[in-house]
Amino acid sequence: MKETAQTAGNVGEGKYFKAPVFAVAPMIDWTDRHYRFFARVLSRHALLYTEMIVADAVLRGDRAKLLGHDASEHPVALQLGGNDPVKMAEAARIGEAYGYDEINMNVGCPSDRVQSGTFGACLMQEPALVADCIAAMKAAVEIPVTVKCRIGVDDQDPEVALRDLVKCAKDAGTDGVWVHARKAWLQGLSPRENREIPPLDYGLVHRLKAENESLFIGINGGLQGLDQALSHLDPRSLPAGEAMKAATEIKSGAPLDGVMLGRAAYHDSGLLTAADGYFRHPLTGAAAVPTDPDGFSDRDHNLSLEFWSGVRDVMEDYAAAHIENGGRLIHVTRHMVGLFQGWPGARRYRQILSTRATRKDAGPEVIHTAFDAVFQAFTARQAAE
Repeated sequence: MKETAQTAGNVGEGKYFKAPVFAVAPMIDWTDRHYRFFARVLSRHALLYTEMIVADAVLRGDRAKLLGHDASEHPVALQLGGNDPVKMAEAARIGEAYGYDEINMNVGCPSDRVQSGTFGACLMQEPALVADCIAAMKAAVEIPVTVKCRIGVDDQDPEVALRDLVKCAKDAGTDGVWVHARKAWLQGLSPRENREIPPLDYGLVHRLKAENESLFIGINGGLQGLDQALSHLDPRSLPAGEAMKAATEIKSGAPLDGVMLGRAAYHDSGLLTAADGYFRHPLTGAAAVPTDPDGFSDRDHNLSLEFWSGVRDVMEDYAAAHIENGGRLIHVTRHMVGLFQGWPGARRYRQILSTRATRKDAGPEVIHTAFDAVFQAFTARQAAE
C-alpha cells in the first residue's frame, strides 16, 4: 500500500506531513506534470504542487489531462480553486482517487481570472465560506486538506484578516496553512506586482504560529534561497550536523513547520538537490540525503558526476516517451533552463535548450548535448586548476 500522509504520522492537530517540510509552490503555467517530474529527479524530499486547477474544470474537463501525473512525483499535492463547497468536495474526492497526497485550497491568487470567479485571494474577505469549503472537503476525503493564503487583501488589517481566516480554517478542520507573507491588492497591481510590491511580514506568520502551536503553519513569499528559508525553522528540527547552518533570526513568535519556495526554486532548480541535504522525506521521515564531498558543486551541496549523468539520462528517457506520445521536446525542456546557475558552461547549456529544443523535430539528444556542455566546461576548469 502506498504510504499516505495519514499513515506516515501526524503533525499538530491534523494529519499533515512530518515537519519540517520543504515545498515548491504551485505556479500557474509552470508546475505542470513535466516540471514536477523534473523536480522529483532533482529532489526526493520536496513536496510538490500542481498548478491551481479550478474545481469546475475537474468536474467537467479532461480529468486525465488535468490530473494525470507520474507515480514518481509523490509526495504531490493538488491545488484547487473555487468557492462552492459542494463542487470543491467533489473535485477533492476526484483528486484523491487520482492518488494525490494532499488537497490544497487556493486563497491567495490575485489574478483577474480568479477575481472574475470570486475565488483565490478574494476569499480572504470571506473566511466563513473558506471554512465551509474546507469542512466539505474534509468530509469527502481522507488525505490532508490545507489552505494557501495571503495575509490580507486591499485595505484589510493583516493582523486581523489572517487570524480570522486561520481561525475559521482551523475550526473547520484544516490540516495545515501555508501563508504567502504579503497582502494582495486586487485592484491596481498585476499578479507579478503582487508578488513583489506589497511588503513582506514574516513576523506576523511567526506570531501566528506561536498562537497556534498545534497547527502546521508554513511560509511562502520572497524566499530566495535555502539559507533564508532555513532561518524560519527550528534548527533542532533539522538533521544532525545541519542545524548550525540554520541561522534563525526569529525576533518574535515561533519557528515555523515548513518553507515553500516558488520562482527561486524554478529559476535556480539546482537548489532542489541541496534541499535534500537538510530536509527529511515528508511522508516517510527518511533521513536527509548525504552529500558527496568530491562531486560537482551546486554551491550549497556537492553531487557527483554520476548523479548529474543520471539526471540527464532520466530526462532524456522521459522526453523520448513524451515525444513518442505526440508531445514536443520543448514541453519538457522549458522547465530545465534554470539548472546549473553559476556553473561553467551554463550559458551554453541554456543556449542549446532555448534554441535547439524549440524545433518541431527536436529529439531527446538535445538534452544530452546541453548537459555535456556543462560537464566539459566544468572538467576543463578543474584540469586548469
